[in-house]
Amino acid sequence: MHILFDLGKTKIRIAGSRDFESFIEPKIFDTPRDYDSTVALMAETVRDICGGGDPEFVVGGVGGPLDKEKDSLVEGVNFPGWGGRPFRDDLSRALHASVLLENDSALVGLGEAVYGAGRNSDIVAYVTVSTGLGGARIVKKKIDVNSLGFEPGWQTLSLDEEHFYAYDFLSGNAVSQETGKKPRDIIDPIFWDKKANILAHFLNNIIVMWSPDVVVVGGSMMKEIGIPLQATEKYLQHILKIFDEIPPIKKAELNDIGGLWGALRYLKDVKNNSLG
Repeated sequence: MHILFDLGKTKIRIAGSRDFESFIEPKIFDTPRDYDSTVALMAETVRDICGGGDPEFVVGGVGGPLDKEKDSLVEGVNFPGWGGRPFRDDLSRALHASVLLENDSALVGLGEAVYGAGRNSDIVAYVTVSTGLGGARIVKKKIDVNSLGFEPGWQTLSLDEEHFYAYDFLSGNAVSQETGKKPRDIIDPIFWDKKANILAHFLNNIIVMWSPDVVVVGGSMMKEIGIPLQATEKYLQHILKIFDEIPPIKKAELNDIGGLWGALRYLKDVKNNSLG
């Protein structure tokens, strides 16, 4: 049994796969607040999925930037105190298996590029507007080469001294701080229309830098109560002027398990490369 996981700030999703083509119903848990409890919960769940045995291989996404070796998280907003701790090695020891880590948004983007809304395009820009704000560039069904990963949410959108990152305007965390409410409880259409305008500026920057065939947008902030994609596209039509046409802007199709689909494709590529 191979193990796929998606470790985010709020939820952990773990599933098993035997055939590199599908996976069993994922187990979903609230993410513990501390490092050791997270490793222990993941190890217990994996043993359960494997019927008490050890997995053959483990691939998963983590909600934060990784170091160059993809062994540890760089200190960030999602997992304070985790920076520099050898997460890959600790997880490998706990699971008695080899572990590969990737940024969670990159794996979701890979999933959407292979199995979801970007499956008919060679160059996919994936953006997730959720608790955080992330994304990745996927080229010919592979995560594009990079040095330190992709963190588009940390581009600057303002010269304001307090709030200038895109994250500060669009992430669920930022909206909660701004309003004192959970995003799902905000029903004011004017509020969300303003966010659509900001998202359009963010996507303009993504498009002129990454030159994608399609932009796929997902995340909890893009649900029925949230940022309207149609309004975002309308604003983008007035913002993006340098290109003759705007690439299609599509809503993500894989919902909350895109990261597991991306991990599955990543695992399949690793297997094929090892055989080739």
